[in-house]
Amino acid sequence: MTTHAARRRSRTLVGWAFILPNFLGFAALTLVPVVIALALSFMRWDSYSDPEWAGLDNFRRMAGSDTFWTALTNTTYYAAGHIPLTLAASLGFAVLLNRKLRGVRFFRTVLFFPYITSLVAVAVVWNMLFSPEFGPVNQLLRAVGVDGPPGWTTSTTWAMPAVILTSVWRDMGYYMIIYLAGLQGIPAYLYEAAEMDGAGPWQRFRHITVPALRPTTFFVVIMLTIASFKVFDLVQVMTEGGPGRSTLVLSQLIFREGITEGRFGYSSAIAMVLFVVVLTVTVVQFRLQRRSER
Repeated sequence: MTTHAARRRSRTLVGWAFILPNFLGFAALTLVPVVIALALSFMRWDSYSDPEWAGLDNFRRMAGSDTFWTALTNTTYYAAGHIPLTLAASLGFAVLLNRKLRGVRFFRTVLFFPYITSLVAVAVVWNMLFSPEFGPVNQLLRAVGVDGPPGWTTSTTWAMPAVILTSVWRDMGYYMIIYLAGLQGIPAYLYEAAEMDGAGPWQRFRHITVPALRPTTFFVVIMLTIASFKVFDLVQVMTEGGPGRSTLVLSQLIFREGITEGRFGYSSAIAMVLFVVVLTVTVVQFRLQRRSER
């Protein structure tokens, strides 16, 4: 009995030895800041004076702020465009490049390359491409007969679509790799049997590929949802939330209120709302996934 207890204790210590370094990093860099942000959301603090208890004042101010609701609407707009477009593009390229084609590795690398490219460089290049007067995008639209093409990042209507398209171009290569891993795990005999039964390409895709990729798609949707709702860097570099407030998102509002204006309590309250929104959407997606599996 003593020997068994000693072995059990030894295994426990070995387990903690593996877990503890990562947990300490998680606690110091994620868990503790989240707890502090939660506490600050109920306080007034400008980093120069001592924090003062404010109760629900920050949340009441947020509920009555037109800027907050604009940022929330823009964030939802971005997510509603970014998630399905990236999903469709990444799946489409994954299916296309999951074949034995000449140069397939080269094309996979080309599509993945934007994801590891400097985001600032991506934003600067796409701003030039979307230039209303001299950008290649509008020149191409004029060449095919479009009169008065969009102003893109200079237009309150077209700035967010421009950001979404740039984001899809940058992210689709990463999720394409994930889909490729899922596709290569599907047994080839399923396609061979379906083809022998007379199933065409669309039927094989619909009845074999899509169901087999359901776990992969669920993972991709979760990751895209989290990334979309916390988007900051691309919007900040491309438009800085403009023109006006047409591309202002919640992460930018948190940055402005906290870092720029020094209202850390209010910015923490906005961060908590963003956390609740992402958590709620994620939980709903998990429940829908479980229901579809039954």
